[in-house]
Amino acid sequence: MTLIKPYPTVIIMDTSYFGSFGVMVFRDYYKRKNILWNFVIHEKLDFYVAGINKLKSMGWEILGIVCDGKRGLFNAFGIIPIQMCQYHQILIVTRYITKRPRLEAGKQLRKIIQLLTVTDKESFTGVLNDWHEKWKDFLLEKTINPETRKMHYTHKRIRSAYRSIKTNLPYLFTWYDHMDLNIPNTTNSLEGTFSNLKNKIRVHAGLKKQRKIKLINELLKK
Repeated sequence: MTLIKPYPTVIIMDTSYFGSFGVMVFRDYYKRKNILWNFVIHEKLDFYVAGINKLKSMGWEILGIVCDGKRGLFNAFGIIPIQMCQYHQILIVTRYITKRPRLEAGKQLRKIIQLLTVTDKESFTGVLNDWHEKWKDFLLEKTINPETRKMHYTHKRIRSAYRSIKTNLPYLFTWYDHMDLNIPNTTNSLEGTFSNLKNKIRVHAGLKKQRKIKLINELLKK
């Protein structure tokens, strides 16, 4: 842990894995410093809550949090503004509809999600609502399973992609609603830290777990 005098800041938090373990990092966005980290086996909500509480007990005032949108995080920190990483939202949608959707509705939704990081809240919400209005009947189409005779939605993956955006929308533009706090819209600052760690670990191939942890500890202090 770095010896930084606590002050009001925005925290970027995420977890990256190194084989059999992960490191959960809490980064001071304003000064681009890692101020708390823990080694974990699994990424759990309770660990993030404990980390934020630890920072508060140390005297840090948390003005905002940027995270990847793990289930439960949005409601775990009271009135602290939460920004979901827009890049992670794009990845979620891509997992559902791929980078090259086959159906026209998917192609249009792909174009919309690619606007996420380069537009404002009103514009994005407007085009998303227009898309849904155009394709709402399409999304309601159902198909009968010939074996079970049960009905299911025909375009489940597109429905899931849209539902993900709609569910997370209140947290995708927190940066826009709180411009005075200078909240970033992605966790990219921390992703750079993780990339650097992995590159350094790769150079020291063959390190045992405890040596890896020691090296990561030293690198995170810089």
